[in-house]
Amino acid sequence: MTDPETSAMEPHVTLIGHRWARHAHELKDFLGGNRVPYRWLDLDRGAEAQRALDALDLTEAPLPVAILHDGVALADPSVEHLAEALGMHAHAAERSYDLGIVGAGPAGLAAAVYGGSEGLSTVLVEARATGGQAGTSSRIENYLGFPDGVSGAELADRAVAQARKFGVEIVVPQRVTRLELDGAYKVLHLADGTALNCRALVIASGVSSKTLHAPGLERLAGAGVYYGAATSEALAAEGEHVFVVGSANSAGQGAMHFSRFAERVTLIFRGPDLAAHMSQYLIDRLAAAPNVDLMPCSRVVGAVGEEHLEVIRVENVATGEVAGHPAAYPFIFVGAEPQIDWLAGLVAVDAKGYVLCGSDIPAPNWPRGRDPYHLESSVPGIFAAGDARHGSIRRVAGAVGEGSTCVQLVHRYLAEHPE
Repeated sequence: MTDPETSAMEPHVTLIGHRWARHAHELKDFLGGNRVPYRWLDLDRGAEAQRALDALDLTEAPLPVAILHDGVALADPSVEHLAEALGMHAHAAERSYDLGIVGAGPAGLAAAVYGGSEGLSTVLVEARATGGQAGTSSRIENYLGFPDGVSGAELADRAVAQARKFGVEIVVPQRVTRLELDGAYKVLHLADGTALNCRALVIASGVSSKTLHAPGLERLAGAGVYYGAATSEALAAEGEHVFVVGSANSAGQGAMHFSRFAERVTLIFRGPDLAAHMSQYLIDRLAAAPNVDLMPCSRVVGAVGEEHLEVIRVENVATGEVAGHPAAYPFIFVGAEPQIDWLAGLVAVDAKGYVLCGSDIPAPNWPRGRDPYHLESSVPGIFAAGDARHGSIRRVAGAVGEGSTCVQLVHRYLAEHPE
């Protein structure tokens, strides 16, 4: 079984494991998110996976097993171990940069392209995969210049190539654990134990999927219950009844993507219709899809299963009636929350954790004589763009615009603080 997003390319990795293994899902999600072609062999479906293990004398190896294109086999590797084996650039080459960017979604990639093209030594640090949440979108149809739509993966790959052309160093996968201020420098402490000194910083770390709290969901996460697009599981859902939970564009795009593989897709959402949160073009696509059903005025209130999900329990919010639905896959898109732990409380945020910028910064939090630039945080020289910023419009075009604008403001700030 080959990942649907990379099936046109020769696999770089063959993964062998059990369908419902949480760690196997994590590795598939990592490879798919980074557009690394891979093949998935499921020990629960057919004999090919077992034959592959037998041929390599790996029958007793801990699962999952990753076999690289050069024949090297890794038993139960961590994401970091697999990334290193694949030769990914997970460690920064330098220790000081003009511009540091955290997060490689559309905002971070745009800041990287403009920073590099305008002569700033620029490093971009990403914890998981370039493209961010947009990178997992199967089709973005309202982005300027792509009348036939563009996949998030293609858009991300083009942006990465463009940034690298301008000399930007892209470090992935690598997690920022803490931000420190050292005079005029913004110091990024990384999970590998190194620290990067940056004269200016752009926070583009985006958001992570919000967890849905209901009995059984947490226990079965990664074993039938998935958050976000989880495109790595799309082909495995062939012939299944897939449930998608949510009412925003990401849920609509996910439902349309899964409809290519699943026998039936049901979109569950709390409101009476989708108009409040979803673009009209997606609403029209869902209505026209023959194997997509809508379940309005509904919410998931539980999940049942031992080794993997077997049934989801759905409540009608208007009547209070609860029904069980046999299900192998619910994909949950119920909102997002900012990834700000690494900021260590150094910049002002709103009640939900989004970074306050410009005129939104409370007066006591701004230390300078001039007014803050409109994308500048409460710490001079630290800017925010994209979904991590308070007031973001949550659209790819908006994030790209903010990321590129940040670089112009970085130039102004650096002119105030020449080396």
